[in-house]
Formats: sequence, C-alpha cells, structure tokens
Amino acid sequence: MGGGGGREEKPFNFLQVLCEGVIAGGTAGVVVETALYPIDTIKTRLQAARAGSQIQWKGLYSGLGGNLVGVLPASALFVGIYEPTKRKLLDVFPDNLSAVAHLTAGAVGGFAASLIRVPTEVVKQRMQTGQFSTAPNAVRMIVAKEGFKGLYAGYGSFLLRDLPFDAIQFCIYEQLRIGYKLVAKRELNDPENALIGAFAGAITGAITTPLDVLKTRLMVQGQTKQYSGIVSCAQTILREEGPKAFLRGIEPRVLWIGIGGSIFFGVLEKTKSVLAERSSRKATADKDE
Repeated sequence: MGGGGGREEKPFNFLQVLCEGVIAGGTAGVVVETALYPIDTIKTRLQAARAGSQIQWKGLYSGLGGNLVGVLPASALFVGIYEPTKRKLLDVFPDNLSAVAHLTAGAVGGFAASLIRVPTEVVKQRMQTGQFSTAPNAVRMIVAKEGFKGLYAGYGSFLLRDLPFDAIQFCIYEQLRIGYKLVAKRELNDPENALIGAFAGAITGAITTPLDVLKTRLMVQGQTKQYSGIVSCAQTILREEGPKAFLRGIEPRVLWIGIGGSIFFGVLEKTKSVLAERSSRKATADKDE
C-alpha cells in the first residue's frame, strides 16, 4: 500500500488505484479538517494580524461548512493523482532514488489539487478573519468586487508554499515508513503510521511557515492591494515588522499539521487497507465463480 521501496507485485490497475486514492484521500481530508479547524483559524488570525492588533477568539469554526465543500474534492484529487503517479515513478526509478519518486508525485498531486484548494482557502481565510459570514456570500462578493481571479488571490504564493509542502511531507512520510519496515521486518500498524505522519507533518509545517505567512497575507488583503506580489509582500513584512513576523503562527501551525498528519495518514492508510482487503476478497470471489 503506502509507498514501499520495492516493486509492486500485483499488476498495476490505474483506475483501481485512482478510485481507492480518491476515496481514501477524501475521507482523510474531511476528518482532519473538521477535527482541527479551530487551530487553523487561530493560526490564520495570528498571521493576518498587523503588529499590535488584537486577536479575535470567537467563531473558531467560521467557514468550516464551505471549506469542507472544497476540502473533500481537493484531498480526493490529491491522493487520487498521487498514488498512481507514485507507483508509476517507483517502477521507473531504482530503489535508491525512491525519494525522488515520492517528491515528484507529491508535487504533481499538489499542483492538481491547487485548482480546488486555492479558491477554498481564499474563502476560508476571508471568513476566518471576519470579512464574510457565509461561504456563498464570500464567493459572490469576491467575484463581484475582484473578478473571478479574486478567488485565486495569492495563487503563486500558494504554489510556492504547497508544492514544496506536499512534496516534502509525503517524501518524509514514505521514506520513514520504508526505513521503519526494513528495521521492523513487517508491515506497520495503525498507531505507527499515525506517529510517522505526525512527525512528517510537524517538520514540514515548521519549515514552510514563512511561505505560509506570505500566502496568508496575500490571500486576505482583498482590494486593499497592500502587496503587489510575493516579493513585495516579503519586503514589506521585513521592513515594517522584522524577520520574526515570518514565523508568526508557527506554534499552532506545527501543532495543527503535526496532529493533522497523524490523523490524515492514519485514516489514509486504514482506508486504503480496508479498500485493498475488499478488492482482494472480490478478486478471490470472482476467481471462484
């Protein structure tokens, strides 16, 4: 299942791997988002706040419903693209370059999912910072005032953050699982998958925090246009708030992504194993008939 260094023994069935990835990814994404949304809201408000601003502690689940509408297909699409891409690349690269396969597959999956993730993230963060009360209203007003491209505000900074994030997180996770399996000489159990997922998430979350700050500022600025792009945003923050501002929200981000990694990868592997057992039973039953 989740990324070994060795070759697949079963014949590669693209459609089956895609469908199983879509189901597993969608399930894991919704569980994580619902469980950890308040921490994400706090992180967003910390990053969006200028120096000396008060942080609002009410409405920590603001925007969750609308966000799940985007998270479900985005997570499903990510894993649905990641799994078959990873398996194909593992067949192309030698075992000692499996990390390259995992990095590449993570970036490819992240790019595909960004088409859904970015509008979802823009609406969510505008609601988290109190600009809108409902997701439909947010979409309507953003499009009316900023055009359709307003839903893709900060797209460049999002890719700058999320492509490395997805690539690094999944690579660390897969490589740790490979190493653990070699040492343990067995398949990993659910708590072990969850622990490795938490570790991979926390490390990746810390490394990518400065990129996340840039993405948040660009996404929530709306029509104020304080920043004209990624470089302008970075220069303005550095000049007005100092280098420490790039680590704003790092504690809730590491906590959120660490716990999120634990839940996401735990649910992902469990769902994948359940689906694999089901398809294996079906294949056995078909043979017996």
